[in-house]
Amino acid sequence: MAVCARLCGVGPSRGCRRRQHRRGPAEAAAADSEPDTDPEEERIEAGAALAGSGPGPSVPRCSLLELPPELLVEIFASLPGTDLPSLAQVCTKFRRILHTDTIWRRRCREVWLRPEQKGQRFRLGSDGGGDLEKGSREYGVCENLRKLEITGVSCRDVYAKLLHRYRHILGLWQPDIGPYGGLLNVVVDGLFIIGWMYLPPHDPHVDDPMRFKPLFRIHLMERKSATVECMYGHKGPHHGHIQIVKKDEFSTKCNQTDHHRMSGGRQEEFRTWLREEWGRTLEDIFHEHMQELILMKFIYTSQYDNCLTYRRIYLPPSHPDDLIKPGLFKGTYGSHGLEIVMLSFHGRRARGTKITGDPNIPAGQQTVEVDLRHRIQLPEAENLHNFNELSRVVLEVREQVRQEQQRQQEGAQEDSQDPAPPAGEPPAKEAAAGPAEGPAEGHQEPEGGSGAAAQQPTESGQPFVLPVGVSSRNEDYPRACRMCFYGTGLIAGHGFTSPERTPGVFILFDDDRFGFIWLELKSFSLYSRVKATFQNADAPSPQAFDEMLKNIQSLTS
Repeated sequence: MAVCARLCGVGPSRGCRRRQHRRGPAEAAAADSEPDTDPEEERIEAGAALAGSGPGPSVPRCSLLELPPELLVEIFASLPGTDLPSLAQVCTKFRRILHTDTIWRRRCREVWLRPEQKGQRFRLGSDGGGDLEKGSREYGVCENLRKLEITGVSCRDVYAKLLHRYRHILGLWQPDIGPYGGLLNVVVDGLFIIGWMYLPPHDPHVDDPMRFKPLFRIHLMERKSATVECMYGHKGPHHGHIQIVKKDEFSTKCNQTDHHRMSGGRQEEFRTWLREEWGRTLEDIFHEHMQELILMKFIYTSQYDNCLTYRRIYLPPSHPDDLIKPGLFKGTYGSHGLEIVMLSFHGRRARGTKITGDPNIPAGQQTVEVDLRHRIQLPEAENLHNFNELSRVVLEVREQVRQEQQRQQEGAQEDSQDPAPPAGEPPAKEAAAGPAEGPAEGHQEPEGGSGAAAQQPTESGQPFVLPVGVSSRNEDYPRACRMCFYGTGLIAGHGFTSPERTPGVFILFDDDRFGFIWLELKSFSLYSRVKATFQNADAPSPQAFDEMLKNIQSLTS
């Protein structure tokens, strides 16, 4: 740091050139006579002197401090916000310039702007205030800056005490609420950072938009440190606390849980929760088993109203040869209501991972797995209603998959038993059975990197109707589908006991909807895409996404 400062003309032995011009002759001579004890600087300056002694005109040296303050503001405003504190330690002038609000306005804009707006240029006025191009006004950035002027809080305080301090909690999170899980989205909303809990629509309206409610918010009060407020309950915001445990984990705590209680006691709290969670009263729910599940969820989740831990989750990465765009979907799960599932693609397989769960299959588990190598041809139109015909087709494919897995295991055992070939000899031929990744008999092998790529969906589709005897929470399902694949669904007893994967059919309806028929349960689940936009939710790498899936699955295994 010292060497760089001296090379810029701001070191203690050199001093600012402008200050040298203001000194008298005696002071300047005394300053120049001071010894320079930094050997690294002597080596660099000696090299520069040798280079300058050659032929050609000498290049005058220029210090950063000789640049106009307006230009320094532009340079500093283009640097990452994390580098500015170190820059302020170089010299007094840099520190004074870094107090210019224009620099911090741009840092705040980078956070306030949505990803598609971050490439736009800024127009800075003569007063340093400036404005944004027209497109960014639509997202309320200028309105946020006007609020800052009214409240008297500087952009520097907003960035340093709010945006930069809590930047690690922005994005998608899964709360640790036992088997139920959840989906939390932490965003910058105006001059607040708000944690929104996303809830599926009321059962069974799977195509309705998501619901959401605030759990906490963080904001600045004048020039003090940021204030954390709990938003749970019906008595307004109250004092809370946030602790960032580690990079991908944080926790919230409410310090005034009396705000969560209602005057009518637990009965009133339960009736209010039931209306918000299910959109109905207990008298409207005639199924006794469903009433038990609802009451169990209320009692269990109420234990977490004062303290919660959240773990980061990522949206699945997308590839050009994916069957459809991966992402979050809402799905019907019988008496458990609607749950949130993440659809992701892994080569020739697709997986549906629960983000919210239930006592049978908890959050984090893979509810469905689709084998994109084995496409299923539905029965003819006259046999669509026949469950036995559909079951026969699916079980035939399951037998083919079982045989392939068996041949793969036998081939792996033979390879492990065969001795290594002598040097110079070619390796032995593969087992006659061939690799298990090959196509099943009677099924066309997809071409390309992903098994879905070769079976590109057709817009025309084919007729679809649920077989007689298959139950569905939503009778308003599509009556045409693009294609079907063999898959397995995870079922288990209460408490995730005796889990097993059973055969089923994955039905692709369109880009935003798919279904799954659980043969053993004679049940149908319909899934519809969550169309909300989430920021700061992309995985840094495919490996990070896979690791995230393993982590959330291990928590409930």
